[in-house]
Amino acid sequence: MNNLFENISDKNKEKLLKFLEATTLNLPKNYSVLKFITETDIIGIIESGKAQIIKTDYNGNQIIIEDLEEGSIFGNTISLISGDEYDIITKEETKVTIIDYKRLLSLDDTKLNYYNDFIKNLLTIVMKKIKEKNERIEILSKKTIRNRLLEYFHISTQKTGSKIIYLPFSYTELADFLAIDRSAMSREIKNLKNEGFIKTTKGKITLLY
Repeated sequence: MNNLFENISDKNKEKLLKFLEATTLNLPKNYSVLKFITETDIIGIIESGKAQIIKTDYNGNQIIIEDLEEGSIFGNTISLISGDEYDIITKEETKVTIIDYKRLLSLDDTKLNYYNDFIKNLLTIVMKKIKEKNERIEILSKKTIRNRLLEYFHISTQKTGSKIIYLPFSYTELADFLAIDRSAMSREIKNLKNEGFIKTTKGKITLLY
């Protein structure tokens, strides 16, 4: 993940956040970030810690929409967080900075170099997020559990150039991410192992094809 404050010193970062009238939250594990956000158009920055954007459907089933790690950004304009079915839950102690998007758009003082760097970094990250969302759409467009798994494996290996995939989350969270049943996914992974497509160890999947 690109750093939103790349090429911006700590001193100028402090000036920038004050300039943008940003709010910083320090939240414990398993807390709702959206509970503390009143504005509809915001940009949120994960300064430290981890969180997940979660959607809960009518039956109470949860789907992981996005993993947010240090340096990640979120907001109504770049993430699915609108509506009562969405929430952002911290996975550990997490520091979040919130910027009012309207405040960001109202500024036109291009004399501030660190502000210009901030906007460039923001655009870079947004473009990367669009790419990741397109990858997610490609995965979810597959109709079978097997094909969703294979597409996820394919995209993961393309990013690293390695046939070894280190899962960033548990099998339960992987099933939520792929929007499939956990038990059915486990059976399909077992089938892929038995058929010689993959080898699995704790937190790691090795492709054999």
